[in-house]
Amino acid sequence: MLEGVAFALRDCLDTVHNVGATAERGRVSGGGSRSRLWLQIVASALEIPLEITATDQGSAFGAALLGGVASGVYRDLDQAADACVRVTEVIDPVPGWIEPYRDARARFRAYYPALRSVG
Repeated sequence: MLEGVAFALRDCLDTVHNVGATAERGRVSGGGSRSRLWLQIVASALEIPLEITATDQGSAFGAALLGGVASGVYRDLDQAADACVRVTEVIDPVPGWIEPYRDARARFRAYYPALRSVG
C-alpha cells in the first residue's frame, strides 16, 4: 500500500514535470513525516530528497503562508517559505531502491487501468 501511494505521488510529480516545472526536492510535514521508512519509500519513488519541516501542521501552515501572501505580508510564496519554513532533516532516496521502484511503478501503471473494470 505504501509503495502504491508513493507511485501515485510520482504520477503527480510527473504531471508537474510535463508542464515544464521542476522539483529538485520535496517538503513533508505531519503524521506521515514521522515514519523514516515511509519517507525513504517516497523519496526513492520520487527520486528526489525530502525535507522534513519543523512544523507538523502542514495544511494549516500552508494556508497561513498563502494568507500572508494574499494580505501582502510576503510578496510571494518563496519569500513566505524562506521566512517561515525551517527544515530539520533531509531524507535522501535509497540508491538501491530506485531501479526496483521504477520497474514496480511501470507494473503499477499498467495494472491501474485494469482495476477500473473491477467493481
